[in-house]
Amino acid sequence: MEMDYRVLNRRRHVGLQQLSSFAQTGRSFLGPVKATKFITDAECHESVLVGSTVRLLEGLDLTCAVGHLLNEAVQAQNVTYKTGASTLLFLVGAWSRAVEDCLHLGVPTTVIVSVMSEGLNSCIEAVVSLQVPIHNVFDHIDNTSTVYKLETVDVSLCPFLQVPSGSGLLEEKHDFKDATSQLLSTYSLSGRRAKSPEFFKPQAKVETENTSQALKNNLYTDSFCRKSALTHSRHFNRTENSHWISRPDGFLEHLRSTPKVLRCNDLGELAVGLSHGDHSSMTLAKAAVRLQWQAVCLQPANCMAPFMFDISRLLTCCLPGLPETFSCVCLGYVTSVTMPSITLIKELQDQPFRVILIEGDLTESYRHLGFNKSVNIRTKSDSGQLSEDSTEELWTNRVLEVLIQFNVNLILVQGSVSEHLTEKCMHSKRLVIGSVNGRVLQAFAEATRAVPVAYVTQVNEDCVGNGVSVTFWTGPHDINRSNREILLTAEGINLITAVLTSPASAQMEMKEDRFWSCVNRLCHALKEEKVFLGGGAVEFLCLSHLQILAEQSLNKGNHACLGWLPDSSSWMASSLSVYRPTVLKCLAGGWHEFLSAIMCNTATYPSAVEASTFIQHHVQSAADSGSPSSYILSEYSELSSGLFHSDISNNLELVPRVYDTVTPKIEAWRRALDLVLLVLQTDSEIITGLVHTQMNSQELDGVLFL
Repeated sequence: MEMDYRVLNRRRHVGLQQLSSFAQTGRSFLGPVKATKFITDAECHESVLVGSTVRLLEGLDLTCAVGHLLNEAVQAQNVTYKTGASTLLFLVGAWSRAVEDCLHLGVPTTVIVSVMSEGLNSCIEAVVSLQVPIHNVFDHIDNTSTVYKLETVDVSLCPFLQVPSGSGLLEEKHDFKDATSQLLSTYSLSGRRAKSPEFFKPQAKVETENTSQALKNNLYTDSFCRKSALTHSRHFNRTENSHWISRPDGFLEHLRSTPKVLRCNDLGELAVGLSHGDHSSMTLAKAAVRLQWQAVCLQPANCMAPFMFDISRLLTCCLPGLPETFSCVCLGYVTSVTMPSITLIKELQDQPFRVILIEGDLTESYRHLGFNKSVNIRTKSDSGQLSEDSTEELWTNRVLEVLIQFNVNLILVQGSVSEHLTEKCMHSKRLVIGSVNGRVLQAFAEATRAVPVAYVTQVNEDCVGNGVSVTFWTGPHDINRSNREILLTAEGINLITAVLTSPASAQMEMKEDRFWSCVNRLCHALKEEKVFLGGGAVEFLCLSHLQILAEQSLNKGNHACLGWLPDSSSWMASSLSVYRPTVLKCLAGGWHEFLSAIMCNTATYPSAVEASTFIQHHVQSAADSGSPSSYILSEYSELSSGLFHSDISNNLELVPRVYDTVTPKIEAWRRALDLVLLVLQTDSEIITGLVHTQMNSQELDGVLFL
């Protein structure tokens, strides 16, 4: 009887165990259905509500070195892409446990690092086949509306599949027949009729004659192609890499690596696919893109230039205490003002404003960066030294003189504003708004031709802008319950404000984070002009690909077939050949755990065992097909049904695709594996010593025989 053992040593690789422990805290943030968490301070017993990985790590006590490394990796991902942090955190934990399993099985550290790095690179090359190109998504945008308001959207229990609700999830007003025809012809990734009627039940009442005829033609063509395949011929030898597979009816079927309709050319489809369950935030993000497209592309000077979504011209204004239906997107700058300013705005809102823009603070003591104050110089008058109050009074009077001289009644200040000056300006019918974002100043400078200055004393006629309108902001229902928010806009301004509302103040930060996550996903997709086929398809392909590589390495007994160069060291070469299947399977286990966690989070399967059984069944089917990518493309709807929903089988043909961003997802994978391998090598060199591959009975806590 053959016996195997696992080395058990609790003192080894503490860093990997810490990574795994930290990663478990963010497990509920994975997938479209996210569970919020309360973080309680042990000292003051105050709690904060968090709904994202970034906010979670901000609230945790990460005093150890591993915690700092993990936080730095997550922050780097968030600062660069604003998305993918939950994926990074989860894979850090999954791959940490995978590396621990390899160590328990006696795999050398150098082999783990080499094989896992090569395995991930191979996966990144394989998932290119699941990229969906984006073309001409702005060709069908209507230009009739200038303000897009949020409609009521019902989010189902498992909204990852983006099932259109009764209120109209897709904002475009398409006829249902046209929508059905488009979905049947465009969203069908395989280009053929679905094989399983359990998952695909056509809606006879909504099919048009063209759709029916197209389906018949596809059936006829598909049947003819399959029956015409030659199974025995010296002229058609099938190699190992052939994509012809046997079907139960005795014919062969050719799996195409790239379907004909694998493209996205509609902004609504792209937004729904990237919403990842947060339909309300993505609705606002899509409206912001449309509004910016109107502001930029409809201008005569910009009509020829290609449109690029500029996030820097998008702001958020959070208003807690209002219903969520008040959320909307507006062209211009929405901000809150003090109660004393409301009366003044009511008097001036019907007239155009002349504006000046101040970069910095509007106070007497403000000096620009790099200013060196003169020393040993005092200002005196005939009656003696001036007091500080009189100095500020003189400065205030000088500012008012400038404002009166150039007839300025609106001052936008990037920094803080003197309270005394604000009161003086209100008495003279002038509005001062402080703490204005620098992007707002730039937008108003472009729209009004105003020139930002550092001091009021620098203002001249060329620095003053014209044509600013100030009105009270009203929500989608033409109601402003607080009556403290105003909207500043100008003709041709390229500035958008997303007004986010929530009846619960504790959820305001979480709502803003999710909105920016949707915005950044949409921005990355439009910038790269490509997305991944989502819904777990990319991770499933990585899992299947690694399983096939492990089987090939195990069966053939060499690594030349995998495209990896042999190491110059004979020991290293032999170790790679022996341990490669084990390491690849452990790396694939991280993807398996990823998919299983999403299925459990969305309540698709009640237990991890059932989810694992479903995943393994399709992994085996993908391997038997000979081409996992083609299998995924042909069975995508069925896979999505099993992964993310269990009660919509009657309408799967009406379910749009799910998309993922390309670069943020790949970079999250790289950062996760780099962090795990860094901690592994650090533990190996510092904690266990350089000769960590040798078994020493004095260092072992025990040996477990299997």
